[in-house]
Amino acid sequence: MGIFGNIMKKLGFGNDTQEEQTEALGALDTSVAETPAADMPNTQNKPAESAVPETTSTTVTVVDVVAKLETLSEQNPGLNWKTSIVDLLKLLGMDSSYAHRKELASEMGIDGYEGTAEQNIALHKAVLQKIAQNGGNIPKELFQ
Repeated sequence: MGIFGNIMKKLGFGNDTQEEQTEALGALDTSVAETPAADMPNTQNKPAESAVPETTSTTVTVVDVVAKLETLSEQNPGLNWKTSIVDLLKLLGMDSSYAHRKELASEMGIDGYEGTAEQNIALHKAVLQKIAQNGGNIPKELFQ
């Protein structure tokens, strides 16, 4: 698991409940695929697409990231997770060293990371945006 994966885990993504939901969804997809034609509803007077049950291929669990980070922030005053990648990593109890941020930048697709202020801002926004894409409730103004 990469650094971003560890961030997601610390925020509550990938817990047992989410894995159980994904497994249940996989079982649903299998049961639909194995349903004999004789058990399918009568579709003589209906459009063909109504004969196929609707299924979803992925499950997105929404995690209240802001609430978790705000709670941690209250317990760790002085860390500004909303604007600083270093403070965000520290708040999550993770290594915020240059080497660690460089590896995270590589995971986020930021090439040539040297730890400049501009690159740290870009890295921070990329991490928040990716959290939001994976079901975190990050306000858009924090990563745009």
